[in-house]
Amino acid sequence: MTAATFAAAAEAVTDLVRRIPPDAWDGPGLGDWELRSLVGHASRSFVTVSTYLRSPADRVDLTSAVDYVVRMRDYAADLGAADVAERGRQAGRDLGADPAAAIEALASDALADMAGAGDPVITVIGGLGIRLSDYLPTRTFELAVHGLDVARAAGVEIVLPRAVVEEAAVLATRVGVALGSGETALLALTGRTVLPPGFSVV
Repeated sequence: MTAATFAAAAEAVTDLVRRIPPDAWDGPGLGDWELRSLVGHASRSFVTVSTYLRSPADRVDLTSAVDYVVRMRDYAADLGAADVAERGRQAGRDLGADPAAAIEALASDALADMAGAGDPVITVIGGLGIRLSDYLPTRTFELAVHGLDVARAAGVEIVLPRAVVEEAAVLATRVGVALGSGETALLALTGRTVLPPGFSVV
């Protein structure tokens, strides 16, 4: 199901990007990013799958998607917001003159690279080893969340498959629990309270 859910998220996002109006690409995206940079950042969910599949690891350092997200949360904090933002801008520039075609090609490449790959241990950022099946839900999460971000910024509707939303929401909840915010999220989800300003699990 993990690979199938990732493929469903990839299809939803590539369809969304095809429908972005030409005059929206240089408009607002998210935070300091214009829309092109936001889409570029989302495209890294495809790029990293292909890249990491070519980088096998000889040990497992991260045993779940939750472990990965928590570790990368700390990594991003150490890296700094400016560096993360610039990576997104560079990824947007890398999409070239036809970003929709570029996104479609990157998604196709990632799915082709996954076909027949099995469940290898791959090397991710920081030189850490994780099984592909544990890494893919983090990419589905990124595609789901940033797909929604792109849709809102571009004024274009996206309908995420139920399995995609479920996998992303479950991962977000489990990360919240791992970070000690599970009770806060549970109370908000059941209408007992509202989330604090700026609350996030990423």
